[in-house]
Amino acid sequence: MSYKQTYITCFIGYITQAISVNLLPLFFVIFQDDYQISFEKLGRLIFIFFVAQIVVDLIAVKYVDKIGYRPAAVAAHIFSTVGLIMLSILPRVMPSPYMGLVIAVLTYSVGSGMIEVLISPILNAVPSESKSGTMSLLHSFYCWGQLGTVLITTLILRIIGTNLWYIIPIFWALIPFWNTFRFIRTPLVPPIPEEHRMSVKDLFKTKIFIIVLVLMTCSGAAEIAMSQWSSLFCERSLGVPKVIGDLLGPGLFALFMGIGRAVYGIFGHKLNLARILMVGSILCIACYLLAALSSIPILALIGCALCGLSVSIMWPGVLSMSAEKFPNGGTALFGLCAVFGDLGAAAGPWMTGLVADSAGLNVGLLVGIAFPVVMIGGVLMFRYLNTTGKTAV
Repeated sequence: MSYKQTYITCFIGYITQAISVNLLPLFFVIFQDDYQISFEKLGRLIFIFFVAQIVVDLIAVKYVDKIGYRPAAVAAHIFSTVGLIMLSILPRVMPSPYMGLVIAVLTYSVGSGMIEVLISPILNAVPSESKSGTMSLLHSFYCWGQLGTVLITTLILRIIGTNLWYIIPIFWALIPFWNTFRFIRTPLVPPIPEEHRMSVKDLFKTKIFIIVLVLMTCSGAAEIAMSQWSSLFCERSLGVPKVIGDLLGPGLFALFMGIGRAVYGIFGHKLNLARILMVGSILCIACYLLAALSSIPILALIGCALCGLSVSIMWPGVLSMSAEKFPNGGTALFGLCAVFGDLGAAAGPWMTGLVADSAGLNVGLLVGIAFPVVMIGGVLMFRYLNTTGKTAV
């Protein structure tokens, strides 16, 4: 059986998630100007989004195998579609625009969380010569979706003006709407039979799985803290116009992250994944320092952009290492990895916003250095436990 359509449908699923994660921050300046929403409240929206994803991830770990991949994937895209439409409508019709944003974010976060849990195991089950390369290629489409969201949204805002921003979420809702019907008919590999799947309890009995969860937390925090705040950072701290801030902040971040994942997807079978993660973590530290401390705008922008390359292999790389170590992990493995990745993705931007309110956004970005530092220690511990075989708790 050919699974070409499965690949395409999964790739579009990750584009849908990229829209859900990255569209809202492009409107932060508009929301500040129109609704007088503070840095902390904007950061709280990101926190709410990822906490909701965590709840969905936990529910999915328990019920997705019972529901089935196909019905769950269809439901995920329906939630994404409805949530994006709500983002357009609710802030303009509710007495509290901020509550309208919260409801919309909660709705499409359900879809995004389900996509995150479902797509990786669906594609990981498809026969492939290089599982880690396929996983990295899949996650590169998140980057292309992020880049497309930034470029097209920025272009439309430039053409129609910020007063008509609410047209844009409806435009983006067409993608999950279309992919809903693709998932109804695309071929899927049956999940691992229940008698062969590792349980959550079995996974938590191993030290190396605990390390995996720490690595996922750091991966999510290091990636999202920079990508979510880079647009506002460029506009407020560097004094560049919004169009330039969006293109050179999250735009270049996504471009470099996509390039890193695509290159690894093609050549990953020839590379040492643990070594790549170490190099990426060191580069990530340098990028955060450059972006936060440089007094020269172009150098700070380079730091933002290259940070995308530095984090590119973190999330898919850790997933690949864990899937290789626990081949029968199934939905429980990918779901728990998603939970802790989202935990980092929620905490990173929120902590940045919290520090930024009291000490400035440059200082807030310095918080991000902690995550690649812990990442280095985690990769070293993973390699040690994997080599010595001392994996039991």
